[in-house]
Amino acid sequence: MNNIAKKKIENLIWYIVLFILFLYLFIPFWWMVVTSFKTYSEVYSKPYSLMFTSFHWQNYPDVLKSMPFFNYLWNTIKVSVFVCLGTLVTSGMAAYAFSRLYFPGRDMLFYIYLATLMIPRQVILIPNFLLFRRLGLLDTHWALILSGTFTAYGTFLLRQFFLTIPRELEEAAVVDGYGYFSRFVRIIIPLAKPALTTLLIITLLNIWNEYLYALVFLQSDHTRTLTLGLALLRGDFDIKWNQVMAATIFSIAPIVVVYLSAQRYFVEGIALTGIKG
Repeated sequence: MNNIAKKKIENLIWYIVLFILFLYLFIPFWWMVVTSFKTYSEVYSKPYSLMFTSFHWQNYPDVLKSMPFFNYLWNTIKVSVFVCLGTLVTSGMAAYAFSRLYFPGRDMLFYIYLATLMIPRQVILIPNFLLFRRLGLLDTHWALILSGTFTAYGTFLLRQFFLTIPRELEEAAVVDGYGYFSRFVRIIIPLAKPALTTLLIITLLNIWNEYLYALVFLQSDHTRTLTLGLALLRGDFDIKWNQVMAATIFSIAPIVVVYLSAQRYFVEGIALTGIKG
């Protein structure tokens, strides 16, 4: 067997593996879409059907009537905007300090900060709860915002990208009289748009789907987010899966729109963010 034939067989195997992975990821999503158009009886008579047997559009308006959906949506958007902006600011400044400034113990401090990634968020849930209760921030969105704004992963991601930016650009700016902050804003930030977009999308996905911290910190109906609203659709003795799936589609639609709009920057950011020491 020559090299060309071996290459074709290898490519065929990879295509088969990728197709299987595609089905593994796509089938649950497709099942959700199909189920959102089923009637209540069809959900239990044909639970695993992946074909449309009917188009029961009424599930969508029924969901909007069964819970304060737009209030939950607004709360989720508000929390997500503050968390994303806060993460970009704090991670960006910390990453710039760790990649461009020289001070005693810089690398050791970075490694210690990076080690916090090994601590599960569930471990610090109770300390955060006690802290926010003492500060009077329970049942406010600030508890969710402050707990999600500071992330070691964001600092690591941006630091790795900043290290790929030539120092000569900043050295030329120093000659022109630029300080640290001016160089950060006028040189680093414009060049780091792909990495910033990548961090923005990752942060948005995490905070949009946050459930555990929202469940603990947000206790009243007017502060709840979409994830809590979806959980409330599940009754104690009966679950209307068609309405749950319709509500889920409503909740993921904004995320899909954001990702498709910023897909080019996201892919570019993932490709350019290397592991440089």
